[in-house]
Amino acid sequence: MIARLGPAAAALVVLSASPPAPAAAAAVAQPVPEVMAALGDSISTGFNACGFYVSCVARSWSSGDNGEVSSHYLRLAEMSGTLQTQNYAVPGSTSADLLGQMKKAVAAKADYVTILIGALDACVRTEQAMTPVQTYRRRLDTALAELRAGMPGARVFFASIPDVRRLWQIGRTHPLARTFWSAGRICQSLLVRPTSTRRADTERRSRVRARVIAYNRAAADACAAFGPNCRTDGGAVFSYPFTLDHVSKWDYFHPNTAGQRILAAQTYDRTFTWLDPR
Repeated sequence: MIARLGPAAAALVVLSASPPAPAAAAAVAQPVPEVMAALGDSISTGFNACGFYVSCVARSWSSGDNGEVSSHYLRLAEMSGTLQTQNYAVPGSTSADLLGQMKKAVAAKADYVTILIGALDACVRTEQAMTPVQTYRRRLDTALAELRAGMPGARVFFASIPDVRRLWQIGRTHPLARTFWSAGRICQSLLVRPTSTRRADTERRSRVRARVIAYNRAAADACAAFGPNCRTDGGAVFSYPFTLDHVSKWDYFHPNTAGQRILAAQTYDRTFTWLDPR
């Protein structure tokens, strides 16, 4: 989840209603990649997972090399001692930044790309400023077309955007969480006035959550259109019942080390079946 303070939040959330990959396709073992790349926002940079308002790439659920997290990279590296990893995620990124990151992945000849993007398309200053779903989908399609053109055989994995309303549910009664959300202007489209039970605020939170669900569906559709070289987590991250124990105490928004470990566990088993060369 991310940074740039206000949108400081880039963060905690993933794919909701995406259908699982066809069983037949998932059963075919794929060669272990040679180069993997992590794309997205502050969640994938491990923001606030090991320091105050800094990225901690070593604890990224995707590309990190910290044993506590057991990332995709570390699991794949056990099968291939030559695997290279690159992390092109940037705190504060939205779907508008995905194409630029994808171009870097193509230049690095990444044949396995993980994507977690969209939390900051919903976590903005106001509900009205959220990225339209059609725009979000178009940006994903454009980035995937770039990958197909530059690395036709590359495989892609989409992690769903976490359920930001759950963050409100578990933190709204916590004084420190409310203080950080307000002082940092974190995800104000959803987290503003966290103690309010007024109908307008309740409905606003529901609409922001619905937008995240729509983004996750759009990502699942884009993945399906890309073809058999793409997988999603089937909404596992979005649906996971995370608690405050999984959130950084420096902002009560981004995943801490335990949260990154959960992200890795919830996603890795839903990615490709890899062919162990040993």
